[in-house]
Amino acid sequence: MADSPKEPADESTETAAPRKQRKPIGWSIIFIAVLVALSVVLVWRRDGMHGVTEILFSDLELFGGILPRVLAGCLLGAFIAEILPHEKVSRSLGPESGLKGLVIGTAFGAILPGGPFTAYPVAAALLTVGADFGAIIAMVVSWTLIGYGRVIAWELPILGTDFTIWRIALSVPIPILAGALGRIVYGRLYRKGEAQ
Repeated sequence: MADSPKEPADESTETAAPRKQRKPIGWSIIFIAVLVALSVVLVWRRDGMHGVTEILFSDLELFGGILPRVLAGCLLGAFIAEILPHEKVSRSLGPESGLKGLVIGTAFGAILPGGPFTAYPVAAALLTVGADFGAIIAMVVSWTLIGYGRVIAWELPILGTDFTIWRIALSVPIPILAGALGRIVYGRLYRKGEAQ
């Protein structure tokens, strides 16, 4: 068989910056481990080994109930990262999308269903496929402040229509402002560091 001529290397792969590898053990894990160890000692001194094992089994039961949701959310994020067209996401939610990207992020966050097991993996997937910090900050803040699930389930029945409408109307600018601020901070801190 004759060797086929080599095609020129794709420029996008050459210019792409390598992603930072996440360390499995960072300062936050160490801090949490120290707090857990301190708590275990305090509970053991107060309630003995029975108190420690009771809390441990209760937490394992809670973890078993949460684990399927976490797995489903992570799978959802991974599939979204594969399905979404990167160039369209980058155009709609990327650094050059301007105010439109912040508004789209805010609207998407407001209608995003589910809890943190859905929202954060989706946010991570969007970052992976070309969305910028600002749009994703707007999305997460909007999901937190405006998320329709909580509005329908809790706010409307308990606080009424007038309060809910005014609260949402006053909350809409906050995700957009947070996203714009996120773009400024990211541009000044991170891009300056990448250029050096």
